[in-house]
Amino acid sequence: MAATSISPKSISLFPANPSSVTSKSISKISFRHPPEHQQQLHTNRRPNVQPNAKKKNPWLDPFDFGDDPEMEYGSLFSDGKQEEDPRPPDNPDNPYGFLKFPMGYTVEIASLGLKVRGDVRRCCCVISGGVYENLLFFPAIQLIKDRYPGVQVDVITTDRGKQTYELNKNVRWANVYDPDDSFPEPAEYTDMIGVLKNRYYDMVLSTKLAGLGHAAFLFMTTARDRVSYVYPNVNAAGAGLLLSETFTPDSLNLSEGGYNMYQQMVEWLGRPFRNVPRHPVPPLRVSIPKKVKEYVEAKYKKAGTEKGKFVVIHGIESDSKASMQSKGDEDSLLPIQIWAEIAEAIRGMKPVFVIPHEKVREDVEEIVGEDASIVFITTPGQLAALINDSAGVIATNTAAIQLANARDKPSIALFSSEEKGKLFVPNAEEKKCVIISSQTGKLVDINVQAVQKAVQIFDVSLALA
Repeated sequence: MAATSISPKSISLFPANPSSVTSKSISKISFRHPPEHQQQLHTNRRPNVQPNAKKKNPWLDPFDFGDDPEMEYGSLFSDGKQEEDPRPPDNPDNPYGFLKFPMGYTVEIASLGLKVRGDVRRCCCVISGGVYENLLFFPAIQLIKDRYPGVQVDVITTDRGKQTYELNKNVRWANVYDPDDSFPEPAEYTDMIGVLKNRYYDMVLSTKLAGLGHAAFLFMTTARDRVSYVYPNVNAAGAGLLLSETFTPDSLNLSEGGYNMYQQMVEWLGRPFRNVPRHPVPPLRVSIPKKVKEYVEAKYKKAGTEKGKFVVIHGIESDSKASMQSKGDEDSLLPIQIWAEIAEAIRGMKPVFVIPHEKVREDVEEIVGEDASIVFITTPGQLAALINDSAGVIATNTAAIQLANARDKPSIALFSSEEKGKLFVPNAEEKKCVIISSQTGKLVDINVQAVQKAVQIFDVSLALA
């Protein structure tokens, strides 16, 4: 019975005479849809070309037919600043410690605006250089905090640069890794990549001039936005393929740009976007921990002076790394003999000589005298606390000048040339800073008499106070 029910006679699709089936009729036969359904599919198919449509890259969005160029997500997701982090807060009572929710594990509570607006919840800054370069990056970090509310900012920098971030409350973690090392240890290299990858950063910023090697390092962090400076020559070949945004400086040494050395990156960070106006660049500000203030106060009291009754002298010639020079101005230290002549003009206040190494103490006592007030300071936090309690600062182009401007203290800045003075201390009058430059291009030839006359600024500031 089963064999007779499926006989070929029951199939009515093929004609009884096989010879009557031609190749032309076979080509018209459809085994999927009847001819009426084929015509209906042809009429309902989406047209491929429209005169006013703007087709995007088909490799990026294969479902973009370009038929609705005015489609928007709506102001709820596309306009305005990002909201605070919607993820649950850390639970200190959890037996497993502080419960973190990284990206990819609680996707149901991540807002759509995180993708549409390009919100940044976690940002990492890879900063090249020492104390001076990291200190001048503070306005950029403040700009990131203002632009992306609730963002967590981490820093990767050198061992000297890490000491700067005891003055910055906007930084969550600061890790030591020298981005300028051309041949890092393989274990340190792979370990740092793993650390950055496991923190699920949305954006990574780098101030090191990137070639293909450093761009690959940033690419392996798997951050969504990878932003970095690149070499202004052929060494930048291939780096742009691995980075989201690149900046090309004018020279190989980014520090030669002075106070505004990060101008290109700051302009990109504060750019107007989706009804968010351009963010102005905030001024340089530092916050000093209370314990550091107490520690430094005990130091300068031991040196024989009191709060508000001394002038900080910084920039004594030494081979120590704690001199806090800028890479853009190597000629920024003076011998103790010249400092002794400048200190003689200070009246009513006591000069406090900041030494970067204990071996310099004997030289200062020999030239100035055994009763000289000498304070040994190596960290930027202690230097900022000393400047904060002083009446003013006399220094060469070191971090002391920038810290004095950050704490609104009057200062006298000594530069090897007038051009460097304008680069490193723009708007000097507003910052209560007097710039004195050498006429020969060498800092050793500074006019000591001009510096002695400028010391009167401290008397005026005390009278106004």
